[in-house]
Amino acid sequence: MHTIQMIDVATGWSERVAALGRSFVVMENGFQYISQRLLFPVRELHPDNGSEFFNHHMLSFWPNCFPGLTLSRSRPWHKNDNRFVEQKNDTLVRQYFGDQRFDTVAQTHAMNKLYDQMWVYYNFFQPVMRLREKIVLPNPEGKRRVLRLFDTARTPFDRLCATGVLTEEQQQFWREHRDSINPRQLRRAIYEQIDQLAHMPGATKDSPQNVRDAFIDLSQKGVGQAGRFSIECTNNSGFDS
Repeated sequence: MHTIQMIDVATGWSERVAALGRSFVVMENGFQYISQRLLFPVRELHPDNGSEFFNHHMLSFWPNCFPGLTLSRSRPWHKNDNRFVEQKNDTLVRQYFGDQRFDTVAQTHAMNKLYDQMWVYYNFFQPVMRLREKIVLPNPEGKRRVLRLFDTARTPFDRLCATGVLTEEQQQFWREHRDSINPRQLRRAIYEQIDQLAHMPGATKDSPQNVRDAFIDLSQKGVGQAGRFSIECTNNSGFDS
């Protein structure tokens, strides 16, 4: 199982979805789910150089979803080109699951249930900071000291509202939705789901898994349709792919 994660550069808004395998059909299912749930349109994609992203099928999916979309790509051997998603791969994927392997349909559905809970918790309740400025300070000993200045910590949702992309009606709807949720109970539910996932049995050689059974049901409409996304696929064994 792999985690597809997308991070909005401007607001810190994060999207995650679990996919069993890395074929185009499973990647497309994850992309469709993310695109339906987004509250705002995508203006630019900046994926890493994995073959799951740079293929003709994927390159035709996102521009069809969001006409006029710009595509940039990471430079080879420069992981800092995707620093936004790399940081979230650590804090929102690896620190939750470590190097545990997940490889069944049931585990995929359980993880997507968890990611749905995390979608609410981290986008509506967890503040993020953005680096505003770096100042290089002189040092008598010849060593440079870098002073980093950050902006005020705000949640991704609050940052999104400040961009003016959402209408007043949309902002009011999601504020009411946020205010109806108890974040402490939600956090408790997240850790209960993690514990349940950790104790689920993995696949065996006598129990083949049909990746299509792990697909997310797209019959339910998403919640939204400007953002620039960094995107990456993380293997749920603790390694980048």
